[in-house]
Amino acid sequence: MKYGNIVAGMYKRILNLRETVKHKSVFLFGPRQTGKSTLVRQTFPDAAFYDLLEADTFRELSARPEYLRQTLSPQQPLVIVDEIQKLPALLDEIQLLIERNKKLRVILTGSSARKLKRGAANLLGGRAWVCRLHPLVSAELDNRRLLDRLNRGSLPAVIDSEHYKEDLKAYVGTYLREEIRAEGLTRSIENFSRFLEVAGLTSGEQVNFSAVADDAGFPPRTVREHYQILEDTLVGHQLPAYQKTSKRKPVATAKFYFFDVGVANTLKRTPAIEERSDAYGRALEHLIFLELRSFLDYHRLDHELTYWRSRSQFEVDFLVGDEIGIEVKSKNRVSPRDYKGLSALSEEVRLKRKIVICGEKMRRRADDGMEIMPPTHFLKELWAGKLLD
Repeated sequence: MKYGNIVAGMYKRILNLRETVKHKSVFLFGPRQTGKSTLVRQTFPDAAFYDLLEADTFRELSARPEYLRQTLSPQQPLVIVDEIQKLPALLDEIQLLIERNKKLRVILTGSSARKLKRGAANLLGGRAWVCRLHPLVSAELDNRRLLDRLNRGSLPAVIDSEHYKEDLKAYVGTYLREEIRAEGLTRSIENFSRFLEVAGLTSGEQVNFSAVADDAGFPPRTVREHYQILEDTLVGHQLPAYQKTSKRKPVATAKFYFFDVGVANTLKRTPAIEERSDAYGRALEHLIFLELRSFLDYHRLDHELTYWRSRSQFEVDFLVGDEIGIEVKSKNRVSPRDYKGLSALSEEVRLKRKIVICGEKMRRRADDGMEIMPPTHFLKELWAGKLLD
């Protein structure tokens, strides 16, 4: 599978905005420091650019939204507004621009959809597609540096840093300060900070609102609201539970993953991760989830991504639609007992592929039809577009 890559910073990003804007204007959402501004600036160097993080630009447009329309050349084919969530009222002017000039394209970047949702902001009534930019994925790193990513995460500004641990600590602090306090998303930044640490410890696990509330020291309703803040500010993803089994009753509780392995490690205070350790297995599972989520988003695929757990404790880490089951193990050698959950699920669901990602050096197909492969083989196949063939 070929991509229309553009070099953003040091890395070729897979998200092909140039192709997308041929069809529609775009909301480009993604957490801070994933490279949104760099990507749009380098992809469209001739676009009119309005950065709402610049104080004078923000003051001018917040006082006079019509300034955007009045300063724009009628011949300008593309407008970029960076950090649109800081000024949702500007969307009315943007809609007017699009309606008056059918050829005009607008790219609106943002690190939070919460203000837009809660303020009932004008989301352009279908005039723009939503795209999401994730941290770096394996194809953007030539499928290298797996252990680095399990320790450092995949933020472009962090993965190559000599002081990545300090950078990740600063990132978490910056997120709390800029996304939570500055936008007034919660009354108590101290309580939210305490919740965030507890949520970090349970990243990749089923969400138990009552248990998190007990550990954090406030009501389950507040915990639910805080998890919603994490999702709205793009810092985390829910992984729903697969429900289409009857012989083995499934649980219904979703799991929650932070958007970056390094950020989760920082919140958990995880020491250096070494191959084949328990921490390695958990981080690898987290990374595979993020790669799957990114692939589906970048290719605008509607396949549902879920996990399955029966009440009798059989479990499968990931399902893509109803067709592909994926189990992640850190072992150097796996046997049928290591993927008994995948075997149990395949008795009820006709899976086209049953994949076990593990530490074995060579790819093989077991007698029971399980495809056993190293992580790098799986990731190459995923981004080559062969997983869903």
